[in-house]
Amino acid sequence: MFALSASDVRKDWSRVIDSVIHVRPAFIKRTRDNMVLCSNDTVRQLVRTTPIAANSFIEDDGSVTLSMVDVDLVVNADTIEAAKSELINDLIEYAEEYYQNFELYSRSSNRKDHLPLVMKVLTAASKEELEDAVQCQNGKI
Repeated sequence: MFALSASDVRKDWSRVIDSVIHVRPAFIKRTRDNMVLCSNDTVRQLVRTTPIAANSFIEDDGSVTLSMVDVDLVVNADTIEAAKSELINDLIEYAEEYYQNFELYSRSSNRKDHLPLVMKVLTAASKEELEDAVQCQNGKI
């Protein structure tokens, strides 16, 4: 395997970081622990196909409701653009909460599969990038 020892990484931290940012991820081993150190760009590449999927509903008053497919988030707004913006605001809040409670959420049977989406949100370059990634499909009641 390509794993660097944690001791070697610690001794040459700056070079390892430069290599991770500019060349490739680093596989690191510390006794029985294994990890990967990678840049945000690499993570964005890994999660690029993770969808932000939502069912859309046009309400009787003309407003738009978006309900995420994989996460329990629902928003309602006057327009699809406003609904996407609200949905992404809520998704960012959820991703931050997930990260703050990572030890619990990443092991929870109803939340652990959200990790790719959370990483997509946390490494996004902008809120607009996330709004553009929302895939809406007509919902059925």
